[in-house]
Formats: sequence, C-alpha cells, structure tokens
Amino acid sequence: MRQQTYSLCISELHERYRNGSLSPEILITDIKKNIDAYEENNIWIHLLDDDELEIYISNLKGKGPDELPLYGIPFAIKDNIDLAGIPTTAGCSEYSYIPEHSAFVVKHLIDSGAIPIGKTNLDQFATGLVGTRSPYGAVKNAFDPDYVSGGSSSGSAVAVAIGQVSFSLGTDTAGSGRVPAAFNNLIGLKPTKGRVSTSGVVPACRSLDCVSLFALNPDDAAMVFNIMDEHDSEDIYSRTNTNKKINSCLKIGVPDKSGLEYFGNKEYEKLFEEYVKKISRQSFEIIEIDFLPFIEAARLLYQGPWVAERYAAIENFIETNSESLFPVTKEIISPAKQVNAVDAFKNFYQLQGIKKKADKLLEEVDFILTPTAGTIYRIAEVNAEPIQTNSNLGYYTNFMNLLDYSALAIPAGFDKAGLPFGVTLFSHAFEDDDLLKHARRLLENKMEQMGATGFNWSSKYMPNDDETKTIDIAVCGAHLSGMPLNHQLTEKGATFIKTTRTAESYRLYALAGGPPYRPGLVKVDENGATIEVEVWRMPLSNFGAFMLGIPQPLGIGKAILENGEEVNSFICEAYAIEDAEDITHFGSWRNYMEIISSSSEL
Repeated sequence: MRQQTYSLCISELHERYRNGSLSPEILITDIKKNIDAYEENNIWIHLLDDDELEIYISNLKGKGPDELPLYGIPFAIKDNIDLAGIPTTAGCSEYSYIPEHSAFVVKHLIDSGAIPIGKTNLDQFATGLVGTRSPYGAVKNAFDPDYVSGGSSSGSAVAVAIGQVSFSLGTDTAGSGRVPAAFNNLIGLKPTKGRVSTSGVVPACRSLDCVSLFALNPDDAAMVFNIMDEHDSEDIYSRTNTNKKINSCLKIGVPDKSGLEYFGNKEYEKLFEEYVKKISRQSFEIIEIDFLPFIEAARLLYQGPWVAERYAAIENFIETNSESLFPVTKEIISPAKQVNAVDAFKNFYQLQGIKKKADKLLEEVDFILTPTAGTIYRIAEVNAEPIQTNSNLGYYTNFMNLLDYSALAIPAGFDKAGLPFGVTLFSHAFEDDDLLKHARRLLENKMEQMGATGFNWSSKYMPNDDETKTIDIAVCGAHLSGMPLNHQLTEKGATFIKTTRTAESYRLYALAGGPPYRPGLVKVDENGATIEVEVWRMPLSNFGAFMLGIPQPLGIGKAILENGEEVNSFICEAYAIEDAEDITHFGSWRNYMEIISSSSEL
C-alpha cells in the first residue's frame, strides 16, 4: 500500500524542495498518513507530535538543501538511542528515562537538517535478531505480516521499507542492522566499531556495539554515513578512520559448500548460488574460502563471556526489575552473571587465534560475500522456538564485531513467495566506504524496488575509478556553507562532511580586497588558536579544476584538525597578512562576518 506519489530518496526530496513542489510541512503530513495505514505493523514506540516536531521544522526556516546536506530529510531512531526530551525505553517501559541531550550521532544528523519522526520498536535491550521480543508487539515484515521483520532494529528497518522515513538508525552488535535489512529489501550498513559514536546509546555489549544505518539505496547510505562519520572525543570507543585506499575489487571470497548453511531453506540456497553465478559474469573473480574460522568466532558471542556484557549493561535494572524483562530476554541475559574471569580470558585468547586465521583469509580477497541470513521464519515459528530460530539467523552475522570487520547488507532478489533475500559484503575495519562502492557495482547501479515502496532506483551515473575516489578539503571562509563561494564546491560535486576546528596552532586574518571578502589561515609556532572549519568531500576527478580557480595568496596545503587528523585545507601565504586584520579572536570567519554585517546595518 503506497501512500506517497513520490519516493523518499534524498535526491528526489531535495529536488522537490528546490522546485517548490514540496515542503517539510507537507512531507510530514504525507508521512503521518502512511504511518496511520501501517499501525498494525507495531513499528513505533513514540511518534513525535506536532509540538515536538515544530522545533526541528522551525530550525529549517530560511535554509535549504544547499545550506544543509540533510535539509528536510525524515529519519527514525531506534529506541535505545537518545533523542533529547523524548523517552528512551530500550523496549522496556519500566526502564524508560527522558534524556536531556540527544545521542552524539543524532545531534549531528539534526544539525545537518534531518527531521526525527520518532523512536522505533526493537527486540528488548537489543537482544535478538527477530523483531518479536518486545512488549510493544512483534514488528511485522514489510512484505508479509506473517513473517518476522528481523531484529533487533526491527521498527527502524520497516519504517524505511514502507516509506515512512528516508533513512533510520539502528544498532548492530550481532547482526541487528543487517538481518532486518535483508528481510525488508534495504541497504544495511554496519560500520566499523567506533567509527560512529555510541554516546547516548543504551549498551548491549558496549565493547562491540555499533550504530547502524538503514537506507533505501547505496547513494543515500553513503551520503548519510559521511555525516555520521564524526569522531567523538567523549566516547571511549570512538576511533578515527585510518583507511585511505580504494580497492580494485577484482576478487570476491565466498564460503565453500561446507561453510554454507540454509537451515532447510532450498530457495535461499538457490538464490545465493544464482547470485554468485551472476556476479561471476561481471568480471569478478570468485574464490571459495574456508568459512570455519568465522563460524567458530560466531559461536563465542553467546557461548562465551560477551553475554556477560549484556548483563553488565543493565545490571542495576535487572537486579531490581528482573520481572519487567521480556521472558526470552531474561532467559538469555540472566545466566550471564555466572560467567567468571578465568573463562573470559580463555575465550579472549581463543578469539585472538581465530582472528589471525580469519584475517589471513581476508587478505586473499577484496571482500567476502555471504547470505545475510540462511533462512527467514514466520512469527509463529519464532514464538514456538525462540532461542534456536534466533541463533540460526545469526549464523552469518554474529562474528563480525568480534573480529572487528566492516559489513554491508544489500538486496539480492526475492523468493517465490515474494520475500526478500539479501547478501552481505564484509572486510577489514575501516573499509566501509569501499564496501559502499562495491555495492553499487554489484547492484549495477540500479534497484528494481527500494524496500517495499514500489519505487525503483538508478544512480545518475556509473562511476569510473577516478570518480569513486574522493579528497577531503577543509574550508574556513567564503567557501563555507551559505557563503558567496560555496557554489564552487557544490558545482564540483563536493558534499558537506562536518564542522570542526583546527588544532591550537593557527591564526585567522581578514585579507585586503573584496568582495567577496576572504580570510587567510596561517599556521604559527606560538600564540595559536583553534579556528572553525568545514570539511567537504570532493570527487578527485574535479579537484584539479577546483584548484585552478583559487587565486593568490591562497592555496591548498595541509592543516591539522583538533583531533590530530591531517586534512587538505585552504592556506595563505605569509606575505599577505602584512596588510591584513588579525581576526583570530572571533574564532571563525562566520562570526567575523556576522559582526561586519551588523555594523554595516547600523
């Protein structure tokens, strides 16, 4: 049942905003109609009302897609991730609290223009891969309500699949962001551990947790992920991307016959075999690998000490409110209190040995491809056998965070009953961007259907190797968002990544001349300060033409950001500051221009 006459792809929404055929207010009205039509799917725990939405819509006034990369884009938040002023339940009403601040990643998305629609249903405390372990009701599959939606990020996936939001946030510790993507025909990104902040997230296994992303297509996933990918100095598990390469993607590893498991689902078996044959005709070299090390690692997640982390995450609550837990959730978590430290260290050593073997296998290929899940179950089947069916769904996913890999789930066809089948690409840590690029090639830059929306997707162009390579540039003046020369970035295909600050070793000057007025950023040995900058990501193929338009005394060099990252940046030759005004004390060019503008109006 399709409510909207347009898709919720980010590019289409922005095009409609620009030509005036749509506004955020009209979009919200259309979304509410869709939500009413699917009330029985048990997708939402808390929907924002008009008053709660108004603050986010009012923040967009006077702005547009050219100023904010996610302007007016609706998104959903799994209800174990904080949104300021809205209850976080983690699927347990007795646990509920109201956070003062949004999770780090949620705030960053909202600052980029995205509109939160509400908090979504989940397997309680993110413990499950089925979407049925919730007192708020089992979340029903977007294609057939008799089937599971996948979990634990069940509501987040179905909200995207049936066109209620453009993208959504889930979490993924054991497969919770990939299994629901497969069962609902979506892109599901499980980033490298620590690449996306988990500040403001109710932990499941804190050392393994990831904030995951559901999107309708790879382009939307890449765009949103670029914004989510922000270092959080307050998150003790936050890590900075160390991968700068783009793989050639010539070799794909697939499990040998002994490593594949479909739990009796002959259709899924046939779909995977056909998919591998199909991509082998796309100039990919298929290499069969021994999948046993990955299976051994997967078994450790619930049979080893990591289940004790789930107990530690809610220890105070479970000690006093154990009867409030969903029965199967309690059955899984409660025994973890008996795990002892000696056994834990033995399992740590075992895992390290397994990782050595698994990493060596990954070195032989660009990435490994597996089914995302070996089968799918009816809700009634899961209710009859909740532990074993859930365990089966984690066969291809449970090992991923234990082995510190990046992973991406993508659609790969439908069975005879019309239920989706999906595959997962995975590789080493920090190869998330590579996986998104590879996904576009595997999908041949088109999708016959995004989720269950009835809309298809085709990328505007098929990127060549140069176009898929990018370069990050820090800007501090007239190229900032909303400033006179920002169009020089956007016309070259650049996209906004983040607002940040330099290290404390720079001074900022207002150069002579103009308009447009321009600043000069100069590195100094002493008396330096931090200066606000924006980082933009541009196709490498357009960078040369962009540099040709930069007049002296400005140029592109290297700057150090406050987190220690080195980035390409506008810099200024030292001679130019002799006649320039030192404006370092303003902290940013935007602050300086606001003062100048105010003075000229007096």
